[in-house]
Amino acid sequence: MPQTPHIERHFTSSESVRDIVIGMSDGLTVPFALAAGLSGAVDSAAIIVTAGLAEIAAGSIAMGLGGFLAARSDAEHYASEKRREEREIIEKTDAEVAEVTGIFRSYGLNEQQAAPVVEALRANPRSWVDFMMRFELGLEEPDPKRALRSALTIALAYIAGGIVPLLPYILLGSAQRALPVSVVFTLLALLIFGYVKGTFTGAKPIQSAIQTMLIGGVAAAAAFLIARAIG
Repeated sequence: MPQTPHIERHFTSSESVRDIVIGMSDGLTVPFALAAGLSGAVDSAAIIVTAGLAEIAAGSIAMGLGGFLAARSDAEHYASEKRREEREIIEKTDAEVAEVTGIFRSYGLNEQQAAPVVEALRANPRSWVDFMMRFELGLEEPDPKRALRSALTIALAYIAGGIVPLLPYILLGSAQRALPVSVVFTLLALLIFGYVKGTFTGAKPIQSAIQTMLIGGVAAAAAFLIARAIG
């Protein structure tokens, strides 16, 4: 009797999703809060659009640069730890062997069962180092293109998110008429974004959607009320 092949489906693009989440959430929230805040102080849609676009440009560059530096730091940290492990398997061989045995013991193998695998790793230093990096330190080798890709992903996601709250101001031309439309647009975008984020990250989509919308709404409301009180 033919058997249906077992196919495992795992989500493997967590880094890209994280970058999109970082860029999009800030892109929706910060320009939204800025536009709402300025709407409490001025009635010129042109001023709000100009300020919003300037903030999107500056924010996307800053966020993208932050993502680039974070990814570079991860790569440098991995390289530094790998050099240390390469030295230790030569200079502290017995201690490293004990660490490998301890790792296998944590998975339920006794010393006799682990011994052949330990010896196989000792015979292949490169695999031994890779094993220690993954199972002792919990580090995966970073993609060398990760830094640039992370920067671009975060920056573009920030721009995409930032345009949403500004669209009503661009289309309607009046800050007071655009504000309620911007609120609806942005809260709806936050709701959808939160739901999609929850779906991809394994969280509860509805809970993620409501949480994301509430955070963005509170930020915008605070900015609006402060600007109205000052103005």
